[in-house]
Amino acid sequence: MVHLYIASMSGFSGKSLITLGLGLLFRERGLKIGYIKPYGTIPAKQDGGIIDADAEFMRKALDLDESAEQASPFVVTFETQNNALAGQGADRFDTVKKAFDSVTGRDVVIVGGAADLFAGSLFGLGGLRLIRHLQAKTLVVEPWNGDSSIDSLIGSRELLGENFAGGVINKIPQAAHEYVYETVRPYLEKRGIPIFACLHRDILLDSITVRQLNEILGGKILCGEDKLDEFIENFSIGAMDVDSALKYFRRTVNKAVITGAHRSDIQLAALETSTRCIVLTGGMYTNDVILGKAKLAGVPFISVHEDTFATVEKIEAVLGKIRIREQKKVLKTREIIEKEFDLERLLKTLRVQN
Repeated sequence: MVHLYIASMSGFSGKSLITLGLGLLFRERGLKIGYIKPYGTIPAKQDGGIIDADAEFMRKALDLDESAEQASPFVVTFETQNNALAGQGADRFDTVKKAFDSVTGRDVVIVGGAADLFAGSLFGLGGLRLIRHLQAKTLVVEPWNGDSSIDSLIGSRELLGENFAGGVINKIPQAAHEYVYETVRPYLEKRGIPIFACLHRDILLDSITVRQLNEILGGKILCGEDKLDEFIENFSIGAMDVDSALKYFRRTVNKAVITGAHRSDIQLAALETSTRCIVLTGGMYTNDVILGKAKLAGVPFISVHEDTFATVEKIEAVLGKIRIREQKKVLKTREIIEKEFDLERLLKTLRVQN
């Protein structure tokens, strides 16, 4: 049985995408797989206990035999954090070790890493300790941040030593694709750093639904309740003159437009173009004529209390945290990994027969 640790050196790197895609393809190859997220950070109540929401999603999406408690043996909460800092029950390594020991008869157990290799160290669950205990092969997912990503992958190799399996360069903008493929990847390969995939930034995977946006903003739906599961791919701020706004709106598809409730001209311009929803800021509503047009166009209106600037700040603060939980994203994730990821090379690295 091999442990494959999915790690990163920074948060929101795309580990969930890699984990889900590999898990789905491993299963299709007939491999028996398991999944554990040893350090959960997204607490959710279930059957009177606390589980990690991401781990539970992964367990169900991959149709695994593990119980919820096995898949997420420890989840940090405000209470556990405070207790640890007070010197009470800080080390949870034995709890997590029992979960690993209970998962048997698998070809590959995928281990979901935390935000970076050091997160969870307060509880004895830092990535480095777990990797060394499990002798896990470690796949480092690095979002492209220019040449600093090269340093991160080289540093990961030096830090992990024999446990380092290779890397994935993720979220590459179109403008950097050629450079990453033709210059960066060959350079890293020559340095003994296998790169299993170079993945471009995908609009669908970066998108959120209208429903999610409303939850983030704590808004009130004024119309279009039947269109809340449509995906938003872009955001536009309607603070310009209407002629300029219309030109910009026509070039931006599947967008959410954020504008003041008093800007009826902007709202009408948005309704004439590819718009998923309109967010009215300042805690006010628009007039009934525009709401009538919105209903006919099937465009939800959301009213929020904050001003436009505060609304944009709130959206930007959570965009990187949106996770892969919709069926369209699951299917897209599988498609991307099957097409772009060198699965055969990884299986040889793991020495897994399929």
